[in-house]
Amino acid sequence: MIGLVYAAVAYVRSPVGIFVEELRRELHPAHTHADAHLTVLPPRPLRGTEQQALSVLTEICQTVTAFEVTMGDVESFVPITPTVFLRVARGAYRMRELHDLLNRGALDYQEPWPYMPHLTIVKADTVDEAQKVEAIARQRWRAYSDTRTLRIGSLTFVKGNGERWVDLAKVPLSGVPVR
Repeated sequence: MIGLVYAAVAYVRSPVGIFVEELRRELHPAHTHADAHLTVLPPRPLRGTEQQALSVLTEICQTVTAFEVTMGDVESFVPITPTVFLRVARGAYRMRELHDLLNRGALDYQEPWPYMPHLTIVKADTVDEAQKVEAIARQRWRAYSDTRTLRIGSLTFVKGNGERWVDLAKVPLSGVPVR
């Protein structure tokens, strides 16, 4: 994908996020520019203006209540792409539902791969590098003893070129829980 693209992410500012960022700095220091995050809408061109896209995001987020997800195992997308990540184990269906709700209007996009909720550890340059990173990440994740549960309470609308991203707006999930 070339040119300016947009995405919706949930930043992970918790012990899990700190773990991922420290591991990334150690294992792949050339790619430490992205804060730990769960991508809800992968990068895409817009089908309208930034304001129209932000309106869709805001409208949907007002109907969705905050929720929790729990991180699962270290996995990779090898051989499709040399990306090593933490899979969302519990609550992944909520991430998929939110993704599907948001993928409309100015944010509508036919993605090249099925959406899979995850937290990227490293997007390596080669498959061999990804396999080495995956082995180390699995070992470190097994030794990780803090909480693996994350609260998704807001999304951030971002734009960039695939490498560098700028935050445009933070949008809270503010739906009223059903009783």
